[in-house]
Amino acid sequence: MWLLCKRDRLTEVRKFYGMEMNVVKTKVMSISRQPSPIHIMMDQKQLDDVEYFNSVGSMLTNDARCRREMNSRIAMAKAVFKKKTLFTSKLDLKFEEETSKVLHVERSFV
Repeated sequence: MWLLCKRDRLTEVRKFYGMEMNVVKTKVMSISRQPSPIHIMMDQKQLDDVEYFNSVGSMLTNDARCRREMNSRIAMAKAVFKKKTLFTSKLDLKFEEETSKVLHVERSFV
């Protein structure tokens, strides 16, 4: 009931100011430990019910858990770490080459 009142108020305000709402891009999500589908109509069209979405850098899910958020952050960290190890491995190879040259020169003087 509360949600329907908010939807009706939103419709009144946007019509008063002559604003349009893109129903195709508008999504809805209900957050609950036991998620269930939610059916909201706007301008005689059903709004899409989504399982998750990103908001201000955080992933919100309809089951109120952080599993998907953690998996996405781990995947981002893996990608960065993989790039970093490729870069540092090239440096390590150069360092090993320089070290072997120095060791070779030292042995030749002995």
